[in-house]
This record gives sequence, C-alpha cells and structure tokens, in this order.
Amino acid sequence: MPTWNEITHYAGFDWAKDHHDVIIVDRGGQIVADFQIAHTAPGWQQWREQLAAFGAGVAATVETSQGVVVEQLLQSGVTVYPVSPASAKRYRERKIPSGNKTDRVDAWSLADALRVDGHGWKALAPEDPLVAELRLLCRDEVALIEERTALLNQLQSALHEYYPAALEAFSDWTLPSAWAFVKRFPTPQRLQAAGKRQWEKFLHTHRLARPQTYQTRLEIFARAGEFVSGEALTRTKSRLALARARMLRTLQSQLDAYRAEIEKLFAEHPDHDLFGSLPGAGPKIAPRLLGEIGSDRSRFADPAGLQCLAGTAPVSYQSGQIHKVHLRRHCNKPLRHAVHLWANLSRPSCAWASVYYDQLRERGKSHACALRCLGQRWLKILWKMWQTGTAYDAELHARNQLKHGSWVLKIQST
Repeated sequence: MPTWNEITHYAGFDWAKDHHDVIIVDRGGQIVADFQIAHTAPGWQQWREQLAAFGAGVAATVETSQGVVVEQLLQSGVTVYPVSPASAKRYRERKIPSGNKTDRVDAWSLADALRVDGHGWKALAPEDPLVAELRLLCRDEVALIEERTALLNQLQSALHEYYPAALEAFSDWTLPSAWAFVKRFPTPQRLQAAGKRQWEKFLHTHRLARPQTYQTRLEIFARAGEFVSGEALTRTKSRLALARARMLRTLQSQLDAYRAEIEKLFAEHPDHDLFGSLPGAGPKIAPRLLGEIGSDRSRFADPAGLQCLAGTAPVSYQSGQIHKVHLRRHCNKPLRHAVHLWANLSRPSCAWASVYYDQLRERGKSHACALRCLGQRWLKILWKMWQTGTAYDAELHARNQLKHGSWVLKIQST
C-alpha cells in the first residue's frame, strides 16, 4: 500500500446498483479520466485497464466501507478511503454551492475532496475473512430475527380475530410449541372436538406439563368454545394463522442453522476467549461485538474511537453562549445495538454494572440513556482488553476501581 506522499492520482467513485461513475484527478486537481463502468465483470475489467495508465499511485474514495464494490477496488490494487454519505454531501456542497447534483458531480467532488483532505483520512486495511464472514452472518441473523418478530405479530393478530383462547394459553409465541398448537388445533371448534385426552397428549409431547401451567391451560382449552367468531372469519383467519405458523417453523430452522455456523466461526477466531469472557455477552452478543470491532488493533488509537463508532459517545455543540450535548446519530448501527443489549445483559452478572446503572436511574436518566452510559464505560474496558489481548478479569477490574477511587465502588460497598 503506497504512502500518502506516493499517491499521484485521486479517484472519486460514485457507486450504484448497476453502474459506477468514476472521475480521476491529478495532484493539481485537473480531471485526467472521466468514465462510467457497468457493475459486471467486463465493467470492472474496464476499471483495471483505465487504472493501468496511472501506475501504482492511485487512491480511491467511495461512500461505503464494505461490500462488493469495496472488494473489487481493493483487489484492483488501489488504496481505498471510505467516506460517510453525510460527509460526501458536505463536500459536494462545498464544490457546488448551487446545489446541483448528478452522479458525475458526486464522483468529482469525492475525488477532489480526497486530493485536498485525504491526508487526514484513514485508509481501509485488508480485512480478516473470518471476521468479515462472522459480521455478515450476525447481521443477517438479526435481520431474520426481525422477520420472525414480524411474523409473530401477524400470527397473534390473526389469532386475536377468532381464537383468543390460544393467545391466553401461550404467553411466549417465540416457542415452537405455540406454533405446533396452532397447527394441531387451528380453530376453537377443532380444539373442542379433540377432547381432553388429546389436549393432555399434546402438552406432554411438547413438554408443557409443568405443574404451574398445566391445569390452567386445560381450563382455557375447556372454555375455548365460549367465544366463537363467524364461520367465514374463522375459516379465513385460521388459514392465515396456519400459514404464519408454517413460515415460522421454516424460518426458525434457518435461524438455528445460522446460530450453529456463527458459533463455529466464533470458536475458530483467536479472540474467542477475549470476547467470550465479557459479562452478559453470551453466545449471541459476543460474536456480534467481535464481528463489528474486528481484529485490527491499529483501527482505534484510543477508546474514544471505538466509543464514537458504537454511538455511545455524545456529540457536543458549542457556539458562543450555547452549549448542547446530544445523541450521536452517525455511527455503526449494528454495533450500537449490540452494545446496548450487552450493557443491559451485563447488569445481572456484574455487580458494579448494576450499581452504575441504578445510580444513573436515580439521577433521572432514562433506561436507554443509562444503558448508553454503561456501554460507554464497558467499551473503555473492552478496548484495553482488546489491545492487550487479555480476557475480562473481575478481580483485576475491582482492584483498578479501588486504586483510582471509583465512586461506583464506594456506592457498591455501602
């Protein structure tokens, strides 16, 4: 990878779904290449042919830090500098105050911004393939979980129309046993016709014969016929409920396969024990944190860089007598979500985290704000662990708190 002083040409890359606009400028800002390529194998070959005329001193900037476009740029041998869409908009407005916007203008403004300001930007380093695969799998798993939530809401909405007894009998509709109930007894009439022997058999088969709920469910099943919707509504909504239940079973099988693959890849990574030692992270959150943070230790020079990426660090605004602090919106959203969940799950398993959260709540902070502050504190600890390659040690952290006179430790001891 050439150093900044060795770069002689700057490429602005405005990417799209099926084509990409490219403008290359020299050190003086003159446009030396202006072309468009298709997002196909011949199109990327055209990019490499155009690139060959400028030697090895080419850097490119693009409004993304991952994906197939970035992979192709890195494979072509150029140094890639990612830029956020918000920054790209500001650079375009700086070049074109009139507000004119085209794909070509975007590419040109990016190229010139890289030429002028790129010395302060951070280039993308080649990524560990294992980390990249783990990150994408975790993100896709979250997307599938969101789809499952949508299907669960639709299933419960359909049951509310004609089958309130089913909703009363099962409180947790993420369990496959609840979907199996809809499949086995799709309507109140079918439930009543099956009789008590079949109800008991179903509950025992699906391991639902717990003393605290067994008799209650049988009583609910017995009075299921007290509320019966019209024949047309029952037929249509039961068909919809059955469809949602079958879709949920299929989706859950895919989620189980994703979970197995994620756990397999996570176990193979050298930082498995480090992230796995985080209190409350568990088998689901720990791989997400590793996938988003990665294994490149030079990526964050201090904890603040990681905290800003995760969105836990607030944004300060000061002008004259005005001084405001607000939530950081521009951040890595999947990482922010993972840190939020981790901070919440750390409270039952970590005494100081629970005390810290409770104290913030007593000060009037909202639940989300308190978790964000706790996540900010956790990320500082995680950054140090990550840099030194050591697992979390509760005793060591307690000694450090005692050494530095932490107010959390003082409250914890009272």
